[in-house]
Amino acid sequence: MFSHRLTRSIAIGAAAIAIGGGAYGIVSATASTSSGAATTATSASATSGQRVPGSGGSNARSGPAAGGSIGKVSSVSTSGFELLTSAGEKVTIKETSATTYEKDTKLASASAVTKGKTALVLGTTDSTTITATQVIVQPTTSGSKTSSQVVSFKRGAPSTSKQVGQIPANYKQGSGTIVSGTVANKATKAALAAYPGGIVDRVVKLSNGEYEVHYIGVNWPHHIFVNQSFKVVGAD
Repeated sequence: MFSHRLTRSIAIGAAAIAIGGGAYGIVSATASTSSGAATTATSASATSGQRVPGSGGSNARSGPAAGGSIGKVSSVSTSGFELLTSAGEKVTIKETSATTYEKDTKLASASAVTKGKTALVLGTTDSTTITATQVIVQPTTSGSKTSSQVVSFKRGAPSTSKQVGQIPANYKQGSGTIVSGTVANKATKAALAAYPGGIVDRVVKLSNGEYEVHYIGVNWPHHIFVNQSFKVVGAD
């Protein structure tokens, strides 16, 4: 009887330790993510390979940040419109009273956005939704040109892994500082001109002064590198 009780006590104690250890692991992971702020959260998600809700693409992002996308207007509503990118990604665009519009390099109004038109949208990206600060209808095809093509997302297909151009020597996923405003817009426009088809969900300034533009919704590229003159120099 004593032996049976002792065995049962040991088993209960071991279970308690296991549960306690699991809880400690969870707390530690949470604390680590919180202490690193945006950088730690970025690093964790950048290697997760999780999907964008509703799209199937990469969900490597740290939260809503400056970004954008370009594509054909597929539908228009009173609150915004939908874009379909050249890679087949669906993007929801939300318009606000602060959204500005441009068409053929001239100031325009929301009425310039019509079904079938090509639109470049800059704003705050949250997964596949962009709250627009600027909408450029029929944008000019300026910016860097590349010979590499965006690889569209296909369910079940492995992500493409390749590098083109120049990748900063000391670059590490999750490093750098997220930027916004004019700088983020210029880097986003350069990246979208070179690699149309996906969604820019953040722009990061690296330690060497260049920018990493993070791309989601496609199998490749995931990172587009833009120099201080806002020219695309590499991608992976």
